[in-house]
Amino acid sequence: MTEQPASLTPTQLSAYFALTEVSSLLRPAVEKQLRDVGALSYVQFQLLARLGDAVDGRSRMTDLADGVVYSRSGLTYQAQSLEERGLITRSPSPDDERSTIVAITAAGRAVLQAVFPGHIEAVRGLLFTPLSDDDASDLARILGRVSAHLRAAPPRSAARRRKT
Repeated sequence: MTEQPASLTPTQLSAYFALTEVSSLLRPAVEKQLRDVGALSYVQFQLLARLGDAVDGRSRMTDLADGVVYSRSGLTYQAQSLEERGLITRSPSPDDERSTIVAITAAGRAVLQAVFPGHIEAVRGLLFTPLSDDDASDLARILGRVSAHLRAAPPRSAARRRKT
């Protein structure tokens, strides 16, 4: 006789369904705003936002892929599209010929500046309006713990690379 897998408690099942429902409702609205204002996919926005937050506006391609949890080949395609629009540049790393350095351009910063107000408003209105600051703090703490747990044994695209 086959052993039945352990089941989720009603509370766990409810939390899981709520998480997947929120994600399914939030992401399309956010993606629409990014497409309408900046002609960006969600992944392209994440890439530009991470570069925009970087001290010098630059990052290794593999670090970007790991940070946005996207396949390296998929991110290469997204980066090529952004480069063709003049929003980023890609160049070989001076430290490691196997690495590619991605840098945000002034045009990329301008697109971020255009999409951020609507992006922030969408996230605030859709996700944070029904929450208190304490709720948002709890949500960040809880999801941060889950993220750390998932990254402990991630798929390759989500693994943090060791610095060499």
